[in-house]
Amino acid sequence: MKKGLLKKLTAVAAVAAITISMIGCGSSKQTGMEKIKSTGKLVVGTSADYPPYEFHATIDGKDEIVGFDMDIAKAVADNLGVELEIKDMDFDGLLVALQANKVDMVFAGMTPTDERKQNADFSDIYYEGSHRFVLRNGEEVNINSFDDLKGKKIGVQKGSIQEGIAKEHFDASDIKSLGKVTDLILDLQNNKVDAILVEEGVANLYCNKNNNIAVAQNLVVTDDNGGVAIAFSKGQSELETEVNKTIKELIESGKMSEYVTKANELAGEQ
Repeated sequence: MKKGLLKKLTAVAAVAAITISMIGCGSSKQTGMEKIKSTGKLVVGTSADYPPYEFHATIDGKDEIVGFDMDIAKAVADNLGVELEIKDMDFDGLLVALQANKVDMVFAGMTPTDERKQNADFSDIYYEGSHRFVLRNGEEVNINSFDDLKGKKIGVQKGSIQEGIAKEHFDASDIKSLGKVTDLILDLQNNKVDAILVEEGVANLYCNKNNNIAVAQNLVVTDDNGGVAIAFSKGQSELETEVNKTIKELIESGKMSEYVTKANELAGEQ
């Protein structure tokens, strides 16, 4: 009798173990869309030191992460019917966080280079910009080409498209890479670097707020990758389709232009 009961209990336990195992496997195989829908939130990674894309601003006495990337992220979350959660981190850690499933997407003014495409998929391009060198006020007038910057210390954001451009044109010993654009600005102002390279809109905003630095107007830098996009984990086709649909709607309705204008105005007030 006891042996029969033991067999029954063992069988029940085995079935329970198999059921738990199957549940575990099912949840681990959730796609990006399934995870977002089941949790009811879209978790985005950003580096909030890059106005007008994303930056910290005081709104009604509270510190908030704003910018036109964040407006796009909110529109995507709204279209998916979920809440938006923002995680702020250094730029060079964003794709690492994406691969580790700590964030669902990356909104960070990111250019979809071939190297990045090895580790992530990208949305359609939603904004195109060029890049500019920023120098101490008065020094920018002498910069007309990359040759004029040879032998100078160039500051760039670590992991950025500008870092890649700098590596193409300057010796590695002449490049200083930092995690935050704000730190690059401080290094420039404190004579620790001679110039920094950032996206044009970012350059103009920082120069408008600091009268001791200026944009080198005679040298415009472009890249072959053409614009910025949103990054996803590999293979999230359903999620990518929905995001591209939102991007298309925002561009065609004129909302995207409104977001950019609003972000530029807000950044200028900070």
